[in-house]
Amino acid sequence: APAGRKMGHAGAIVSGTKGTAKAKMAALQTAGAEVALNPTEAGELMARVLADV
Repeated sequence: APAGRKMGHAGAIVSGTKGTAKAKMAALQTAGAEVALNPTEAGELMARVLADV
């Protein structure tokens, strides 16, 4: 959603910096997950991760 506008279901409500895409990505990275920084990286990341399985 554009800055200042909330969209989606109740579980997607953003409170301050919690719940933002940036905060979720940081939490996943802190937990050790590999995170694509943008949609164009997603396929390459999935291929790399699945090659290790």
